[in-house]
Amino acid sequence: MNLSLLLGAIVKDTPGKPAPVTGSTLDEKIKNAKTQLDAQVREVVKWHFSPATGTPFWLEKAKTFDFNPLSDVNGWADIAKFPMFEDDWLRGGPVTRWVPKGYAGRGVYVFETGGTTGIPKSRIVIDDFKIDYEMFSDTLPEKFFPKNSNWLMLGPSGPRRLRLAVEHLAQYRGGISFCIDLDPRWVVKLIKKGWTEHLKAYQEHCIDQAMTILSAGHDVRCMFTTPKLLDALCKRLEQEGSSISKAGITGIFCGGTEMTSQWIRFMIEEYLGPEVYIAPTYGNTLMGLAASEMPTAAQNYKIAYYAPQPRAVAQVVNFKDYNELVPVGQTGRVLLTTLTKEFFVPRFAERDEGEREPPSEKYPWDGVSGVRPFHEIAAQTTVGVY
Repeated sequence: MNLSLLLGAIVKDTPGKPAPVTGSTLDEKIKNAKTQLDAQVREVVKWHFSPATGTPFWLEKAKTFDFNPLSDVNGWADIAKFPMFEDDWLRGGPVTRWVPKGYAGRGVYVFETGGTTGIPKSRIVIDDFKIDYEMFSDTLPEKFFPKNSNWLMLGPSGPRRLRLAVEHLAQYRGGISFCIDLDPRWVVKLIKKGWTEHLKAYQEHCIDQAMTILSAGHDVRCMFTTPKLLDALCKRLEQEGSSISKAGITGIFCGGTEMTSQWIRFMIEEYLGPEVYIAPTYGNTLMGLAASEMPTAAQNYKIAYYAPQPRAVAQVVNFKDYNELVPVGQTGRVLLTTLTKEFFVPRFAERDEGEREPPSEKYPWDGVSGVRPFHEIAAQTTVGVY
């Protein structure tokens, strides 16, 4: 194969960001988004279930299906033919069963969930985290997240995807990411043992690292953090006669289970002010990032998240029947489907619940607001550990 053909093959097998959804009206955008999603489903299912390119796990699992994914899945509606994705399929190995044959020989990352609900779930990643965060980058207002600015990554490190993903986000936007050390599994142990004093000391250790970075003259303008850590950082800065904006931060990308409307309102009114933009996100190792506009007083600080379609779909379904969407504005469980050539997860019942939101001009597909732990398992779930 000559060089041009080889490069063409590499580009074809390494998909980038999906094309933006077009349309002159919201109805037209919704229709075009559905068409784009149908095409994504066909491409991803064909890839994962074809003998030449398929994923060993799915090629074996298909033998138990009463349908043929290659001939019977022609669009989004057919995803309902797949059984519910089981949590334990991602717990334990060998992780190589998740590497598609079509990506043999590629460098592979292993990313893990935090392990707050048992043995961590693990997934393979090649380029997905880069694509996810490049899509998220497009949602950030440049006024508050200026290009070529450096970032502070004030969140979990280790085998989670966040550190690498935030570093890529910073680099993609022309900056450099400064990261701290944070082991959430140690935090979980401290919580379960009731070692409140140790827990507070560990949080202070993390904030100490952030303060060192912010005081070192690195021109950090943007940051990722979690609600608990942002609150602790703001309090530390206030104790030292400073603030987030005085420290040079203008844009904050924030994610975590304790991101509520009440908390957002308090942070904006008490610590951030009009000089700082906060971009809430809802996501995990499996999905990527569901983005949200900055909450406003006019919207009563409601946080509505929209998954990165067509690469992931978040539905709000009936607690008793996961095949049924709840009406807009009603409460249900979050059902996730991930649709990339690296990773296919159909119909995964998340540990969260929330309210179904209607499509918007910016995101012409369903969203979810009021995200919180699913009520049936909330008591067994350790959340907000950092």
